[in-house]
Amino acid sequence: MSEFSRRTILKGAAAAGATGLIAHPAIAQAQWPNRPVTLVCPWGAGGGTDATARIVAAMLEKSLGQPVNVVNRTGGSGVVGHSAIATAAPDGYTIGMITVEITMMHHQGLTELNPTSYTPLALMNEDPPGVQVSASSPYKDIKALADAIKAAPPGKFKASGTGQGGIWHLALIGWLVAMGLKPDHVAWAPSNGAAPAMQDLAAGGIDIVTCSVPEARAMLDAGKAKSLAIMAKARNPQFKDVPTLNETLGINYSVGAWRGIAGPKGLPEAVQTKLVAELKKAYESKEFQDFMNARGFGMTFADQAGFTKFMADGDKAMAAAMSAAGLAKKA
Repeated sequence: MSEFSRRTILKGAAAAGATGLIAHPAIAQAQWPNRPVTLVCPWGAGGGTDATARIVAAMLEKSLGQPVNVVNRTGGSGVVGHSAIATAAPDGYTIGMITVEITMMHHQGLTELNPTSYTPLALMNEDPPGVQVSASSPYKDIKALADAIKAAPPGKFKASGTGQGGIWHLALIGWLVAMGLKPDHVAWAPSNGAAPAMQDLAAGGIDIVTCSVPEARAMLDAGKAKSLAIMAKARNPQFKDVPTLNETLGINYSVGAWRGIAGPKGLPEAVQTKLVAELKKAYESKEFQDFMNARGFGMTFADQAGFTKFMADGDKAMAAAMSAAGLAKKA
């Protein structure tokens, strides 16, 4: 072999090796996921966020061909779990279910996290709150409860449903203000979600839980609690016997919680594209629709662009609402 031929072969081999090194990350990315994925839920097991996270995880597991494990990271009024999602390695192996609280917590000074701290993937759900009391409560309808609250001294009634300043707390405040009462007329007992709050309600530790009716369903079906009204423009077809505040008290007040899937900032484009497509497919599937309808969960979908705008609009609305309620930390 001539010296020229030998050098030519060596150069070709080096070029091939360099090409292989350059292409390797792309190959690894194209193979995502090649190991289990973690889906972080910022709220406790048994609540509406947990249930929604688990059906989404189950659907993704089927389509991605890898285990998708739901991990509940509770605490700090939602800060702990939301932080775990935002600070995860941006490799697609840790994603999470972010909730309406991400448009609220930073206004309270609880965290610097906000909707722009994530890679939004898809909005999956939106629900209005209901007003629940224990089965042994003397209040048979929302008017009787409202009249009793108005007649009681501040702090006599105690309510729960989420962390301090969370969406269900804000829902209670909005209702109280709409009745002409001060925002703190009913004392708030912070909890790590609707499920533990409903358990406390059934045990007699609190008087009222403001959370979505689907989240309260287990206790309702067990005969340990009853829902007196929902804070929505219309009744939920899955709970058609539960009236709205407007039709019972003449209070045209409504608010809602939402849940969506997101990852940390810097999520690879290929991973984003695949997840968005699979989340849309999951949302449109009969299995997901049947699951959500059976539990009365409101279904609302938005893609990345729509979810981003939805959160930005919600952030502005929550800033105004929380300032009016005295919950926003002054700059």
